[in-house]
Amino acid sequence: MIPISDYTVVNLKEIDDSAGDNAALDAHFGRKHLESEHLGVSHFRAGPGFRSEKGHSHREQEEVYIVVAGSGRIKLNDEIVELRPWDAVRVAPATVRALEAGPDGLEFIAVGTDRPEGGDGMQTENFWDG
Repeated sequence: MIPISDYTVVNLKEIDDSAGDNAALDAHFGRKHLESEHLGVSHFRAGPGFRSEKGHSHREQEEVYIVVAGSGRIKLNDEIVELRPWDAVRVAPATVRALEAGPDGLEFIAVGTDRPEGGDGMQTENFWDG
């Protein structure tokens, strides 16, 4: 095993965008860049009105979403919660979730773990419709 340093500093906005050619969404996944054994920290920026049509849940992984700018909504199973800057939302693994940006967009940090190894995300199609 390669030893991990005592600390790592990265600027999440300087990590390559992993959202592909989706102009309405930026996604910067920090785990490997931070050399983290157990934590995943990612930065997302969604343009005005962007909506993640697919929801997702996990078998084991708990997540926290922290709004840093803009506004929006998060759908948690059948409930919709309004979001504003510095709201932090903890989501239990089995809860299906999806985010929607408000008129000024939505910028947030997502924090999760490495449980289980290889990931355990499950997608729900057309989540906002149901």
